[in-house]
Amino acid sequence: MLRLTWVQPEDLLGHELRQARLDGREPSRIEARWRAAGGLEAPSRAGASPHRASRYLRLLAEDLLDELADLPSALSEDEPTDLARIRSLCADWPVPANCGEPPSRGGGPDVAVRAHASEPRDLSPRAPSERFPAALEAAWLGRAIGCLLGKPVEKLPLDGIRALARAAGNWPLTGYFTARGVPADLLAAHPWNRRSAATSLAENIDGMPEDDDLDHPLLDLLLLQRHGRGFTTADVARLWLDELPPGRTFTAERIAYRNLLSGIEPPHTARHRNPFREWIGALIRADVHGWTNPGDPAAAAEQAYRDAVLTHTANGVYAAMFAAAVIATAATGEHDVHACLSTGRRVIPPRSRLARAVDHAVRLAESCEDFDDVADELHARYSAAHHWVHAIPNTALLAAALTHADGDFGGSIARAVAGGWDTDSVGATAGSIAGLLAGDPAALPDHWRAPLKNRLASTVADFDGTGFDTLAHLTHLEATRS
Repeated sequence: MLRLTWVQPEDLLGHELRQARLDGREPSRIEARWRAAGGLEAPSRAGASPHRASRYLRLLAEDLLDELADLPSALSEDEPTDLARIRSLCADWPVPANCGEPPSRGGGPDVAVRAHASEPRDLSPRAPSERFPAALEAAWLGRAIGCLLGKPVEKLPLDGIRALARAAGNWPLTGYFTARGVPADLLAAHPWNRRSAATSLAENIDGMPEDDDLDHPLLDLLLLQRHGRGFTTADVARLWLDELPPGRTFTAERIAYRNLLSGIEPPHTARHRNPFREWIGALIRADVHGWTNPGDPAAAAEQAYRDAVLTHTANGVYAAMFAAAVIATAATGEHDVHACLSTGRRVIPPRSRLARAVDHAVRLAESCEDFDDVADELHARYSAAHHWVHAIPNTALLAAALTHADGDFGGSIARAVAGGWDTDSVGATAGSIAGLLAGDPAALPDHWRAPLKNRLASTVADFDGTGFDTLAHLTHLEATRS
């Protein structure tokens, strides 16, 4: 029996009930109807439950998903998805030094902030520093290395990650995971990620294997090549339909893809029967938007916004904007990681759940000597209420890892992956930021860099087998295109 992941209505309902509680809705009465009919919890790890529901239960799930969407949220004023409203809540919205006074903060859109995702931003030429091409190669490599480090332990609990690394003499993490020396009973208790075990352990890495955390930045590079930085959300949707196999989409991206095929237009694709709209998918698409707006975190955040709203809302969108702004600030080569994170924080609405999570994570990382204590506290705070792919805990972990490592490359990716949850995604973004700050691929330790062999496998056909030096060159062309 084929059980397609992330789209079965009977599985989506459980995720939507959890999401409703997180975003300020009261779903108890709807949940009672679901339980009374025999409805189950959403799968905790997998994307689909093992058995097909009855026709009655499936139809009920569809109806209840729509009813849940109509419930009012107590958080809507503090957590808007409209860009003009986001901008109006961020009193310290970043403005590039050469852009004069910030635009008016009135209710309507202006040239710097458009109210609708389909409207492009007014663009101006960029002038990156001489170090920028090398820094871009380090950032692409860093993203791949961090992703590769996290791939084999994706979905594993904290104690499993720690036990596997300790058994191999690799804790704290200083290299890729390995099965060498790990007892068979421990591997049976904490098996490697099924998709990644054959390509992502130290003993079998041969170039960078395919991963959606790299496919999406490649798609965004293709997006800019075709449409420039003035692309619209509809351009993102059309590109996906042309270039992205639906089977290589997950969670919110798969739901949005399904919605497009059903005739639903952006940005409604992000909300219709999509309980994953605050998960991590938009954040993993943010890097290129930061890389192509060096020194302009506001432009990077707005660009990431137009990409994100195809699939995400509220905190899922803020996470992408945050990452893009951090990366745009790091791309100048003039700021340390703490200044970059502080700038990224300025594009998150201050009373949002994500803002509180990032602030707490940074304070925690600053006050704890041992990062294991940081990770334990983050899990105690977020794991019970949030799925392991949700943007809020994962973005908090990202901020904590970068803060605690003080921007050091190996320390940043090791902490990001050691913190659990969506290990390959958080490791990838941490590696991108820390690689960019390192400024040159030669600054990344050879034991991390050499196994990738300057070769990337990808679902995006135009880029399969491409080298990271080539990707850096192509990204630099887009960053400097007027």
